[in-house]
Amino acid sequence: MKEKLGAVNALYPTPTTLVGAMVSGKPNFITVAHIGIMTYTQISLGMGKIHYTNAGIKENKTFSVCLPSEDLVVETDYCGIMTGKKTDKAVLFNVFYGELKTAPMIQQCRVCMECRLDRIIDFPTHDVFIGEIVQTFADESVLSDKNIDVSKLKPLLFDMNSRKYWSLGGEIAQCWDIGKQLKTEKP
Repeated sequence: MKEKLGAVNALYPTPTTLVGAMVSGKPNFITVAHIGIMTYTQISLGMGKIHYTNAGIKENKTFSVCLPSEDLVVETDYCGIMTGKKTDKAVLFNVFYGELKTAPMIQQCRVCMECRLDRIIDFPTHDVFIGEIVQTFADESVLSDKNIDVSKLKPLLFDMNSRKYWSLGGEIAQCWDIGKQLKTEKP
């Protein structure tokens, strides 16, 4: 029998990201796990309106989304518990810029996406930023046949229910293939 839990978001875990933006002319990073895929080239970030980084995204209309690996758990958590209003979190990283010039990215993150702001969806407590990916940068060490290999990236996962970071498990099956087994069976 299933238990009713109320309006619990059960979509966790999600990849943990470090979102970069220029705020008052300086690079700033914030930890964000409320992310989404909108289309192949558009992503979303759900960020509380109180966050310092929001102003930089709104001002410059750009941001980055960097994927920290498990080895950056301390720095990633720090960027989530400290505010850029009082702390220069960029000093933790080697910062680089791409085509947009106002979307700071982190060299230590093996994958970074440089994004242009498309629109903002205004919720009472959160801004949902929709961005178009302009360029993706990936270390050769995480590529297999010019594709990002998550087993090499070892992304840091976030679970709101347990309030813990998690690692990725192993491969289970090939997408758009394993289900073909049911085509030959008659229900």
